[in-house]
Amino acid sequence: MRTTTPLRRALITLTATAAVVLTATGTAVAVPVPGSGAASHAAADSLSPLHPVVELAAERLATADLVAAAKWGTDSPIDDPAREQQVLDNVAAQAQQIGADPEEIRVIFRDQIEANKTVQRGLFQRWTDHPDEAPTTKPDLSVVRQEINRITSALVQALADTSGTRGTLACRPELALAGLQVHHENRLDALHTRALVRALPSICRD
Repeated sequence: MRTTTPLRRALITLTATAAVVLTATGTAVAVPVPGSGAASHAAADSLSPLHPVVELAAERLATADLVAAAKWGTDSPIDDPAREQQVLDNVAAQAQQIGADPEEIRVIFRDQIEANKTVQRGLFQRWTDHPDEAPTTKPDLSVVRQEINRITSALVQALADTSGTRGTLACRPELALAGLQVHHENRLDALHTRALVRALPSICRD
């Protein structure tokens, strides 16, 4: 993973911080940071311009818990090249429709897919080591994928909207800031933080 020094330092801090917020079940806890009124407006004003991109990447990663639960104990593999290719073709087509660079979007979504599989593998390992934590019900994977598709479309649009920022020298510091903000807001555990770090590097154009 190629990063500049400011981003590397921030991501090291991000990963280290996550180690102390590991939940009992190892899942991401999407709990907003309390706040209202003037304080909330001030916080919103201080958000990185890349915050929407990173927030959607984290939201997409949260669906990996459901995908893993749906696949657990079945013959469905974590790696699904046909499905992955379909996702990449779809996001490239969406990018072209809104005037974004299809190949750039493909590269970014390859990282999103790998990050999602990082969560799935981590959960599979955890459930193997601690069977009492394994899911006892299976989500409907077709329904989960509908939600993934919704988030994916929103992320393609957010990437198009931030194209200018993503091509500047400020991108890496802003990306690091957004990562820290999203980690704090969603109280990500160590596994999901590691996956989020995996999802981010290709967002900036170097």
